[in-house]
This record gives sequence, structure tokens and C-alpha cells, in this order.
Amino acid sequence: MTMNRETPTARAPKTKTCRITALSSMSMAEATRVLTGPGGPFEIGQATVGGRPTRIWQTVPQTTRELVESMVRWGDREYLVYESDRLTYADAFVRIATLAARMRAQLGIAKGDRVAIAMRNYPEWALCLWATTSLGAIAVPLNAWWQGEELAYGLTDSGARLLFADEERIERLLPHRAALGVQVVAVRAASSHPGDLGFDELLAGPPERELPPAEVAPEDDATIFYTSGTTGRPKGALGTHRNLCTNVGSSAFARARRALQEGEAPPGQDQQAITLVSVPFFHVTGCHSRLAIGTFQGGKIITMRRWDPTEALRLIDQERVTGIGGVPAVVWQLLESPDLQHYDTSSIKVVAYGGAPAAPELVRRLKETFPHAVPSNGYGLTETSAVTAINIGEDYRRKPDSVGAPVPVCDVKIIDEQGQTLPVGAVGQLCIRGPNVIRGYWQRPEATAEVFRDGWLHSGDVARLDDEGFIYVLDRKKDMLIRGGENVYCVEVESALHSHPDVLDVAVIGIAHRVLGEEVGAVVQGRPGANLTMETLQAHARQRLAHFKVPARVAFRDAALPRNANGKILKRTLREELGWDQLS
Repeated sequence: MTMNRETPTARAPKTKTCRITALSSMSMAEATRVLTGPGGPFEIGQATVGGRPTRIWQTVPQTTRELVESMVRWGDREYLVYESDRLTYADAFVRIATLAARMRAQLGIAKGDRVAIAMRNYPEWALCLWATTSLGAIAVPLNAWWQGEELAYGLTDSGARLLFADEERIERLLPHRAALGVQVVAVRAASSHPGDLGFDELLAGPPERELPPAEVAPEDDATIFYTSGTTGRPKGALGTHRNLCTNVGSSAFARARRALQEGEAPPGQDQQAITLVSVPFFHVTGCHSRLAIGTFQGGKIITMRRWDPTEALRLIDQERVTGIGGVPAVVWQLLESPDLQHYDTSSIKVVAYGGAPAAPELVRRLKETFPHAVPSNGYGLTETSAVTAINIGEDYRRKPDSVGAPVPVCDVKIIDEQGQTLPVGAVGQLCIRGPNVIRGYWQRPEATAEVFRDGWLHSGDVARLDDEGFIYVLDRKKDMLIRGGENVYCVEVESALHSHPDVLDVAVIGIAHRVLGEEVGAVVQGRPGANLTMETLQAHARQRLAHFKVPARVAFRDAALPRNANGKILKRTLREELGWDQLS
């Protein structure tokens, strides 16, 4: 990426700051009052969201356009670091403004148009997101692990007019290009295809130093993140500017409250947070909880071509990284790396993760390895724009099997099968309400009506609340497993395996795994006389599914799979019979 320094002229929006000096530790309630009350750095206000009065963070940007405009206050601080590329906030703002202007003038992108992004965590990923949403267009991050057919589905379903993609994604899409009719801008591509534009080519010419004019409101649509569905086809989770920006406030608030609870001053803006991002930006964890919060706080965001524990340790040492995390799997890999002792990790101050089940043992291991780091676990969904609850610091050490208490702008409740609210300690479905909850699913009114009811998101997760309001997630109501932070809906994998001519019946279930949380397992009944092997079915699945959905293990049965009176496969029975519910 060519770096030509330019000075932006956009005026940074006013952001309320308040220096709080902690004299003694506070209770959670006291710390919340100090931070969120009138004049507090995380003052809570009210807005009408979806026709309902809703608590919001008043002191953070309300749109991504405001968030981008706030970047200029960080000037020459380093912003995005990828291998030898280093981009400052000033440099990035100019590129975002220039890209937005070119998208409008040369490509005709207007408010409401869908713009897809399919690439590795290159710096260009962030520039494309911010330029798109600053125009009022809708960014559509596509899973970079998807194969060509899956990518083509995302483009077709979203109706994307424009695609920013790197060379690998462009090659995967080649068999589908003729039917798509989408303009492609190639990022870091060594070769070009007829009709494609190069990213650098699009940015050529005099740079812009202001964002092009655009009317962008908090309730305008900003993103479509695809989340797998029980019907086998991913659904587009339609998020607004307020959804994304709420996460900025929620993440920052949780860290400030933890500090006050433990007798410390909340983090200031004088010391730059340096975050090593181990998760892809195409998930809300990477986008909202890493990229967006880092951008708002003037942090340095370091990305890698692919996750590698040894390379991560080298970067932590070299860049003096202060924050790591993502999903529990990457933290486990760091802790158990044979190279850990060869690198200086003393700069680590925060270890934050979520998106997958985390064993209570993990927080204990973190205390041993990074004794001065603040551990953090949390709970959220694509539908909640990442954070709903955060468990951090001493609270996490005290309750390591909880995902934390909801942030103050969110409400949660536990309901029974009839929809009635259950008392403290009772087990039922977790429901969530707040400014982080998305509008619904893109062009899926029936699915939206099923999940979003009376202002509440019905998560599908089975949980309970304790007397302090902490959430404990016990099981998932949906037929889904989570492998290293990636949602895998069983019906999608089952459909792929069913397409093999020798498969008579199949059940996909989770295999307990200490690092990944779960692996994908399949129980298969073959047709009589069939000579099926695990390798045969894995190869069959790889042609149809992203690699993380391919079963790691396959068990074969001659007899029919067990079913209940309604014909539903008894997956829990299979899991227990095979011992896949136990860590091996």
C-alpha cells in the first residue's frame, strides 16, 4: 500500500471526556452511576429505536460517519499495521475520504446500495467499510473462508452492486462471475480480469481531504453480516449505524467500570492501546469489538495474514502489544505454544475473548501466564452487534463460568416455552433488548418475525441469571455448534453430506474440544453395501463447504439413527454414546 501523507481538513466531532480518579474500589452499581450519570463519560440518554424508547450511549458517535470524522483527532498516531504497511490515522482518513468520493463519482454508489467486502484482514478492509458506510451505503462483509458458491450466494442475496475482493476470493468466484453482474474492485491482486478495477487505480488522482456530503442517521442501515440459518442458507443480519456504534460505547464502558470497581482510574487517551487482531473482520467480534472500538479510542490495530501463534508472539514482543484475544481457541494456542517462553509478553494488559464457550480453567491459566493482564469474557451474537454482556477482571475470576452482566443499555430476561418471564435462577431462553439489537434479517420477514418479537431478540440460547444479574449460558436451543468462534449450523453440513449418493442418513453434532470449544462431528448411516470412509466424506464436504464446517470425525452406523416419536434425531443420545460430550 503506497503511503502518501496528506493532512485531512475534516473537523473532529466533539466527544465528551471526563477524567475520573479512583480513590477506592467501588461496587458495580456505584461505578455504573459514576460513569453513566449526567456529565459522566458514558452518560446514558434516550432515543426512539424501532418505535420504542431505548437507552443509548450519548457520548459516543451515533453513526459510523461520525466515527470516521473523529479519526482526525489522532493525527499521526499509527492506526493500521499489516506486515510492512503502516498507516496513520491522518493517512487513513484521507484514503477513506478519497475512496468514498470515487465510489460515488465513478461507480455511482449511493445511499442504501450494498457494497460487499471479501478479503483477508488487509488495511483495505477497514478503509472499504468506513468509506461505504460514510456514504450511507450498506457494507456487506462476506466470510473470506467461503467457497465460490457461498460467496456468490452472499452477493446475490444481498443484491450487492460492488465487491471489494482480494485475489483469492476473486479466483473462487470466477465460475460464477457471468451470472453475478457485480462490479469488482481488486485488492492486492497480481493479475486482473476483464472489467475489474484495481484498488490503487480507483484511488489514483488528487486525494480528498473531506468526506463527500451524505445524510446519514443513526437508524439508517449500515451493515449486513451473514449468519448461518437453520434452513441451511445463511441469513443477512441487517445492522444500523446505532447498532455498530453502541458496541463502541459498551466495550469502552465495561473496561472503565472494571477499573473503578478495582480502585483504578479508567483508561485515558494519552496511552495508545495496541491490539493484535486474531479474528476476521467479517465477524462482528472482529469488526465491532476490535476494529470499531480501536478506531474510536485511537488504538493501533495490528493484523496478520493468517493466525499463527508463533508469529503472534513475535508481534506481541516487537510491537509491545497491550491487548490480545478474539475467541478462546487463540488464547489457548498462545498459552500452550512451545515458543511462549522465547518472547517478551509483559506488555499485555488485556486478554479479551468471546464468541465461543470458554472453560473456567482458561481464566486461571491466564492469571498464571499474564499475571498483570485483565481477563475478559463476554456474550453477544451477530444479532446483538457483538456485546450484550461482559465479564471482566475480578468479576470474571469470581464467576469464571458466567459470561457477565449485561451492559447498562441492554435488558435481558429468561422466558419459558410459553413466553413467560422466569425468576432468578430458573433456566429458560435468553431474550435481549437494547440499541445493539439489529433491525432484522435482510429480506427474510418470516425469520425476522420468529426471532424479533415485541422489541425482544429471542436468542435461542438456554441460560439462567443469578441474583447479581450475571448470565450463565447453559446450552443452545438452535441446532448449532460453535467451532473456534465460527457458527456451524448442523443442517447445512447435513445437507452437504446427504448429497453423497451413498449416504442414507446423517446427524451432525458437536465434539467437545478444549481449545476450539467444539469440533464438527458427523454420524452417518450408509446405504447397504456402500464403502464409505471418513476421508471420502470429508473430501465430498470440502467441495461444498468452508473448511471449518467439514467434519473432523465421522462415525458410521449400520442401524438407523435414533429418533423420538416426532421423528427428530436424538443428537444428545448419540453424543453421549460416542463420548463426544467429554473432553479427550
